[in-house]
Formats: sequence, structure tokens, C-alpha cells
Amino acid sequence: MALDPWPSLSTTPNTFISEPLLYDSYIQRNESDLDLNISKTREPHQDKTSSIVITFIYFVVCAVGLCGNTLVIYVILRYAKMKTVTNIYILNLAVADVLCMMSLPFIALQLALVYWPFGEALCRVIMTVDSLNQFTSIFCLMVMSIDRYLAVVHPITSTKWRRPHVAKLINLTVWIVSLLVILPTMIFSGLDKVPVCGIIWPELQDFYYTAFIFYTFFVGFFLPLAVICLCYLLIIVKVKSSGIRAGSSKRTHSERKVTRMVSIVVAVFVLCWLPFYIFNVTSVTGSINPTSAVKSAFDFVVVLGYANSCANPILYAFLSDNFKKSFQNVLCLKKVSGLDESERSDSRINRINRSRIVNDAVISARLETHSDALLNNELQSSI
Repeated sequence: MALDPWPSLSTTPNTFISEPLLYDSYIQRNESDLDLNISKTREPHQDKTSSIVITFIYFVVCAVGLCGNTLVIYVILRYAKMKTVTNIYILNLAVADVLCMMSLPFIALQLALVYWPFGEALCRVIMTVDSLNQFTSIFCLMVMSIDRYLAVVHPITSTKWRRPHVAKLINLTVWIVSLLVILPTMIFSGLDKVPVCGIIWPELQDFYYTAFIFYTFFVGFFLPLAVICLCYLLIIVKVKSSGIRAGSSKRTHSERKVTRMVSIVVAVFVLCWLPFYIFNVTSVTGSINPTSAVKSAFDFVVVLGYANSCANPILYAFLSDNFKKSFQNVLCLKKVSGLDESERSDSRINRINRSRIVNDAVISARLETHSDALLNNELQSSI
């Protein structure tokens, strides 16, 4: 997920700069003058302390993100009222975040140990999962923004496309496209001589590294973000042109609340990932002064990118009444009625069916009694 924009800052185990090396663009290089400059600006105990703190933050992010996104998945699958088109896309995003959180402990352990102890096969798996979340997340947000555009700007004509089964097919397409996009990571990931897990580029490393940085920036951030911005620009134009009347109906008010939630989730994603991509692009287009402050800023930016995966459930809880009520119901904080519509409808149907069976039995008994009475009268009259 996190692409290391500072390959020149990665050091050998003989120095005391513990670097989270499980970043997709990591390339194996000899220790340079930049590395020596960094080692002069930071004391060994400072680096060890920083490594411990960052590792601890990784585990906290992992715990919060895993619990929060698992809760999101559960309430969407559990309650029929939560199975809306938008929530199906949110479900896909939560699944990607859960996979990312499951890979995070391995990344944190490599950061703490300064080497990869789990073997090359698991390295490739973790690298694939880590990169998959990065692209799947932004593609999911792009799809959600397009869905919001259709719901607000074309509410009638889009009804045939905005259906749960169509949303599920789109989610599957998102995963397939993401797998195709991360093929370079799947092909070139592996272990170096340390061993450290990362991307081991072939010859012409600088060329591949630069190309990969711009490739991930444009495909995994700039182009999806451009589509997202276009969708919300068109939404704003539509809302402005419709005037106050747009808020008159209850349905329109509900759509606006959903659009607000999705837009805030997108904005938080951009805030979490924009600094990281600035580091990425700067690493190949400009020069940096390898100071302790730069190293600390880089560590913070990487953690911020991962922290986005645990921020989404918190946003849902504050921005969506349905999610808030569902979370309260599952966590037994407050008993909320009206969530499990499927069970309630089934219960009503069962009660209706039982009533019908009883009524049919009563009617049959009455008809039988009535027919017997008629038969007896006929017999008596014939006698």
C-alpha cells in the first residue's frame, strides 16, 4: 500500500536507521552519502525509540481498523435495511481495508526487526495484499462518487443501473482491475540479501523506479481523483440549479445525506494520501535534504496512509444514522428497532400464514358441519 518514495533513505542493517522497508517501490541500493548524512544526524537510541513508537502505532492502527471494518461488514450483511447500493460499495471498501489491516502486523514486525523473517512466498502475498488495498480503495471511492452523481443528477434514468446485483458486479470488476494494475508488484516483489521484503527491480533500476512512481501516482491517485472531482462538480451544479426545491422531498434529503457522507469519506482519503504522493513525486522530481525531520515526516506520512483504513468506520458512525443505530444494536449500547427488516418481514409472513391455515381449517370445519346438516335435512324430508 505504501510506496517508499525515498529509496535513497533506506539503509543497511549495519546502520541504526530502521526503515519500514515493505514499500512497493523499494529498490536495493548501496549505502550512499545520503545514508551517511542521515546516520550523522540521528543517534542510535533516537532511531530505536522512533522505531518502537512507529511499530506501536502500526499495531494500534491495525487493531482499530480490523475491529471497525469487521463491524461494518457484519452490520451490512446482518441487517436487510443496510443492503443499499451505496452500502454494498462501502462493504467492498471495508473488505479491502480488512485485508490491509491483516497485512499490517507483518509490516510492523519488519520495521522492528529491520529484516524479513517470514520467507519469500509470504513476502509476495503481503506485498500483493498491501498494494491491492491501495488501488481498490481509491477505485471504490471513484465508483461511489459516480453512483452519487447518478443518484443526484439522474435519479430516474439511473434506477435500472443502481441496483444491488449491479453493484456487486461492479465490485467484482474493481478487484479484477486492481489485480491487473498491481501486476508489477506481484512480478517483482521478493527478498534482497538482507533479507528485506520489497520490490527488487531488474537492471536500469532508476528507470523502473521513476516509471513505477508516476504509474502509481496517475493510475492510483490522480486519474481516479479527477473523476471524483468531476462527479462532485456536476453534483454541485445540479444542486445549485435546482434551488431550494431540491430539499423539499424526503427522498432528496436522504440522498443529500448519503452524498455528504461519501464526499467526506473521499476528502479524508485525499487528506491521508496526498502527503504520501507528494513525497513520492518529490523523490523523483526534486532533491531532498536528508535530515532527521525529513525521516520523521516520512514515517508519519506512511502511518497516515494506513490510518485511513481505520478512519472510515468512525466516519460512518458519525455521518450515517443507519450505521450509528446498527453499531449501537450490535454492540448492545442501545436497542434499536426497525433494523432487521428481513427477519421482521419473515415473522410477519409466518404469522399471516399460520392465521391463514387456522382460518382455512375453521372454514373447512364449518362447511363440513353445514353440509352434514343439509344432508340430514334432506334425509329427514325424504323419509
